[in-house]
Amino acid sequence: MDLTYSLIAVIGTLVVSFMVSLFLPGIERKFIHARIQQRVGPPITSPGIMAPIKFFFKQTINPESPMPRLYNALPLISLIVVIILLLFLIPQMYFLGALASIIAIVGFLKVEEVMYMFMGSLSKSVLSVRMPFPDMAKGAKHPETPRSFVEELSSLRAFRLIAFGSFPIYIALFVSVAKTGSLYLSDIIAYQQIHGPILFSLAGVMGAVVFFIGYMILLNEYPFSILKAKPDVIEGPYLEYASKYRAYVYLTRGFLMFVLATLFATLFLGIAPNIMNINFIITLIVALLFPMIMAVMSAFSPVFTYKQFYPTVAAVSILGVLAIVAALL
Repeated sequence: MDLTYSLIAVIGTLVVSFMVSLFLPGIERKFIHARIQQRVGPPITSPGIMAPIKFFFKQTINPESPMPRLYNALPLISLIVVIILLLFLIPQMYFLGALASIIAIVGFLKVEEVMYMFMGSLSKSVLSVRMPFPDMAKGAKHPETPRSFVEELSSLRAFRLIAFGSFPIYIALFVSVAKTGSLYLSDIIAYQQIHGPILFSLAGVMGAVVFFIGYMILLNEYPFSILKAKPDVIEGPYLEYASKYRAYVYLTRGFLMFVLATLFATLFLGIAPNIMNINFIITLIVALLFPMIMAVMSAFSPVFTYKQFYPTVAAVSILGVLAIVAALL
């Protein structure tokens, strides 16, 4: 009976979470972006459901890449990593010990970030191959000048994101560790069931702000969208993805939005994702609120250059460190 209950809880939570995540991009664009811009906007099913379905039926193409199969597989690998991340947030999986800990969460999030670097470094896009610089024709000037590709710039930005930009969300994760004195999710939740949500403390409030900024950075949303800079053909590492591989990109982003919000509910409210628990409704509310607040902030924010991005991330990271210090007091 316990095994059956656990299987239902785990599978049911994954299925419901994935279904809800399909609507999050549409809710973000329909009810926030469109309202702010005073337009009707797309149906809420368009970005997260109809767009992936459309791309699944498009013709598959072979990308210009030294490793085309791996390049095409990266969005699917990212989706699997995010699913695994949610899996270990579910209470029935806490018996796995170290995999249900903050350290494991950091590791999975880092793997998801590294995918952007691989996308950029493995793509030699059709656009770049057809427009090499300098001219490769016979008699061209500066023939020894190395060629570069658009996606390589995205790969460099992805490295900056991994090395520096993602500090806020990782620092925010350790606010709960400092408050509870444990790296394990089970202990963090148990602490909040006795002492109340960490969010309702000074450290929790500061940590929540830092976490949310990190949430926007990890989702590459304006004003922190350094992976998809307008001067670099907009899409960055996603430029050459087509057909079903682009569909995986859409599905991954929506699911990552849900999983990060679920992670916040777990660490700062003490509510783990579990469809068998009535508190799962609070998880769903948090998952809906996060993209809405993010959409408002991105709609009224300028597009950051590196001169604005670095100081902002540094300031938010310092706030995260102060949150950890407050949690230890």
